[in-house]
Amino acid sequence: MAVKTKPGAATLPLNEILGGDCIEVMNGLPEGSVDLIFADPPYNLQLRGDLHRPDNSRVDAVDDAWDQFASFATYDKFTREWLAAARRLLKPNGAIWVIGSYHNIFRVGAALQDAGFWILNDVVWRKSNPMPNFRGKRFTNAHETMIWASKSEGAKYTFNYEALKTLNEGLQMRSDWVLPICTGHERLKDANGDKAHPTQKPESLLHRVMVGSTNPGDVVLDPFFGTGTTGAVAKMLGRSFIGIERDAGYREAATARLARVRKFEGAVLETSTSKRAEPRVPFGQLVERGLLRPGEVLVSPRGQAAKVRVDGSLVSAEHRGSIHQVGALLEGAPSCNGWTYWQFKREGRLIPIDLLRQQLRAEMGQRPS
Repeated sequence: MAVKTKPGAATLPLNEILGGDCIEVMNGLPEGSVDLIFADPPYNLQLRGDLHRPDNSRVDAVDDAWDQFASFATYDKFTREWLAAARRLLKPNGAIWVIGSYHNIFRVGAALQDAGFWILNDVVWRKSNPMPNFRGKRFTNAHETMIWASKSEGAKYTFNYEALKTLNEGLQMRSDWVLPICTGHERLKDANGDKAHPTQKPESLLHRVMVGSTNPGDVVLDPFFGTGTTGAVAKMLGRSFIGIERDAGYREAATARLARVRKFEGAVLETSTSKRAEPRVPFGQLVERGLLRPGEVLVSPRGQAAKVRVDGSLVSAEHRGSIHQVGALLEGAPSCNGWTYWQFKREGRLIPIDLLRQQLRAEMGQRPS
């Protein structure tokens, strides 16, 4: 699907895989049109000869032509050029993720900073099932590093903190992610039963990236699309994608894969949000709407009572003020969240007044917290 960005501007080829050199293709796309870039560039592994297991069987290592560069200078030039093209495409509040290994990620990080990006985090993907180091001369390479950066210092960017916290069972998401490498049914195979791509990333990794740093409807660009993990996850999560891949075989595998992906829709795409991001609902609005009536009695957890007044304030035997002020005075505390403190009675049951606030938020098009 192609979308016009402005009258007379080039079209944005949403949910398509574009063939060709990533730098040339990116330079042909509309400036400032992409919300997020996820880049898995060549690692420049500098492999020398075949790698064998202890039983002398050959390891299917990354020895493809696309990962081979004549020198570090050649690789650095390539990195600077694709990053410049990527930065041109990002919206002012857009961001980029780049993944790599010790072979290249430090060079890429310096190039990101030189290009004007502002590094937000480096995230370590710790593989729960890494490939062993068969030669026994170094530590097992059990992790890769991702750099998350905004387009510039001070730029706004999407960070769904509460969604990631919920994904992590209520704990703040850390910058070390323990996830398995791509294996089993998720690993794409070719007609011979071999890996369709040597460095296919797991969908779990892209799921976390997109839930944390995009919103439904955002446009995600992957300039090194491979067999389409970024596109598959974007499609599932209700994001649009643009893939760029120069290898026809990878494009074919990715196209077949994307045709099998089921898109999630509706409420399942919604994520947890911070209470600070929700619209403010004054307590007096509950009175105006008739959800609570003047003179109705609210009850504290310890059974203390206060009556609702017409202006949304409360009056108890000794105190007057807002739901927060009266609650704090009754508890002898410096502050009190009146929304979770007070309850009202309906049909013999005590109900937190916060449920009424959630009802109003739902009417305003917000999901209750």
